[in-house]
Amino acid sequence: MRYLISLFAPRPLHRCFALLDRNGHCQAFKQCSLQPMGDGWVEIEEIRLNWLHHPLPASARVSQHRPRARAQQLLAT
Repeated sequence: MRYLISLFAPRPLHRCFALLDRNGHCQAFKQCSLQPMGDGWVEIEEIRLNWLHHPLPASARVSQHRPRARAQQLLAT
């Protein structure tokens, strides 16, 4: 029964992250639902192994957009 329930239960969304050194070179990748602890982790669109030990392309980063507050959305309309 648990197996059947697990088929329809919402799954956590995994996001991709890259660990950058102080020169901007990619040192590691991680895929998890929350941003990893520590400095140097940036969210990326996808993981590509050929980025390891190379500068991360600017197009690889996820654009950071801040969600607007609900009150601001109501006032804007």
